[in-house]
Amino acid sequence: MVVSWGAAWAAEPLKVKAGDSAGLSDYRIGPEDVLQISVFSNEALSRTVPVRPDGMITLPLLNDVKAAGLTPMELRDILLKKLSEFVASPEIAVIVTEVRSFRISVIGEVMKPGRYDLRSAVTVVDALAMAGGFKEFASRSRIVVIRAEGATRKRLAFDYDKISAASRPQENFPLRPGDIVMVP
Repeated sequence: MVVSWGAAWAAEPLKVKAGDSAGLSDYRIGPEDVLQISVFSNEALSRTVPVRPDGMITLPLLNDVKAAGLTPMELRDILLKKLSEFVASPEIAVIVTEVRSFRISVIGEVMKPGRYDLRSAVTVVDALAMAGGFKEFASRSRIVVIRAEGATRKRLAFDYDKISAASRPQENFPLRPGDIVMVP
């Protein structure tokens, strides 16, 4: 994969509201996650299913249903609506049993650049620690997190040197699946 870092992507600071965990409380199902779908009082419809690379799951009676990009509660609501055509008053639970879609990349002047599979939320500093820290000539004040937002990519500036600054400290914000941490 070739990535071009043109000047058209100007880094912008991240604005995080107090109490906002950048969407971590609303986990979005992703490809390769494993879901447990429980239809109460109906074992034939209950099962554990993987989310395919195309974002779909396959269930009896319903065939293919889009799961990727939805929260478990959003998927539950869709399944309730679809199953109500076949089952009177269905009660459904959707549980993410394995998170396999939470991946980030750390590239550039770090000791161990690469792609990291995660099982829980991490911050920018956590990702830098997983990558073994900085190489000797890393530009710690010019780190950029590249984040996909729909069809566009957003650049979020991160200044490691300001993490513990008394005036205007840098927010150590959580990463989202697919984020790329670039250390020049």
